[in-house]
Amino acid sequence: MEAAFIRDVAHGGFEVVSLDSADWERVADLVEQYADLPLGLSDASVVAVAERFEIHQVATLDRRHFSVVRPKHVPAFTLLP
Repeated sequence: MEAAFIRDVAHGGFEVVSLDSADWERVADLVEQYADLPLGLSDASVVAVAERFEIHQVATLDRRHFSVVRPKHVPAFTLLP
């Protein structure tokens, strides 16, 4: 499943975005805020970018982290699948 996703990215099936300076600040804030979880760089980066683009749905198999995090733009993410 993961390899298929990577291939989809390689073939332009998803847009890959870079973190900007505000995203990096938000990532640091999230890592500190959820240190007891702990929330790491990867998951915090997804949250920061989702906030910037006002994305409400997150595709993840990591429900443990994403069900706890409270983004700024919605009360909670809708987790897929």
